[in-house]
Amino acid sequence: MTGSRDTDVGRVLGRPADLPSWLAPLLDVVVTVHAADLTRLVPPPSGGRESAVLVLFGEGEDGPDVLLIERAHDMTSHAGQPAFPGGKAEPLDDDPAATALREAVEETGLNPAGVEILAELPALWVPSGFVVRPVLAWWRDPSEVYVVDPDEVASVHRVALAELADPARRLLVRHPSGFVGPAFDVRGLRVWGFTGGLLSTLMRLAGWDRPWDELRVIDLDAPLLAPFPDDDASATSGGAR
Repeated sequence: MTGSRDTDVGRVLGRPADLPSWLAPLLDVVVTVHAADLTRLVPPPSGGRESAVLVLFGEGEDGPDVLLIERAHDMTSHAGQPAFPGGKAEPLDDDPAATALREAVEETGLNPAGVEILAELPALWVPSGFVVRPVLAWWRDPSEVYVVDPDEVASVHRVALAELADPARRLLVRHPSGFVGPAFDVRGLRVWGFTGGLLSTLMRLAGWDRPWDELRVIDLDAPLLAPFPDDDASATSGGAR
C-alpha cells in the first residue's frame, strides 16, 4: 500500500460536480486537517500495522447517513465495538482507499461500483497497534448491506447524521484507564473510542453537530441507555435506500 506518514494533512482525491451540498463543507476543510486535529494519538515514525477505514456517507430515507458496523462480540481485538468498515492493508492494495473499500465489501457486501472516493485523512494511531488511515467517500448509488461473515461482524447499520447530532444521544465516556472521549448512543449501540472520536470531530468540522451536554460523563462499563422508541437494536442490515 502506498502512502507516507510524512503526509500529515488530509488530501482530496476527487470532487464530483454533483457532490451533495451537505457534504461539501466537510470536503472543503479536509486539506486543513492534521492528525493532531483528529486525535491525541499520533502514529509513531515507524511500526504498527497499516490499515484503513471507509467513512462512507450516503443519503437514506432519514436523510444523510453514515455506514457503521458492530464488530463480532468474540473477536480478540475491539470485540463488540461499533466501527467504520475497514481493516489491515494487504500487499495487493494499491493505496488506503483500496484497503478501505475491499474491507468494506468483505464486511458489509456493498457494491463498490456505487462508491465514490473523496478524500484521505492523515494516518491516526490506535493503541492496539494499528496505523489507521480514514478514507472519506460518497455513496452515490447505495446498495444492500448485510453481515457477510458473523465471525467478524455482528450487525451493519446506516445511521442518520441527524440521529448522531441529536443532543440526547451524545455523551462522554470514561474508560477504566481514565481516558474520557466522545460517544453516541444509537441503534442500541454505544459508539465510542476511535470511531466515536472521529465521528464527533468530522461532524464539528462539517458544521453538522448541535450543542449538547459535554458535562454528561458515563463510565464505559455502565450499561447502555435504554434504546429510543424508534431504535431497532436487532437490525443487521440497511438495504438500498
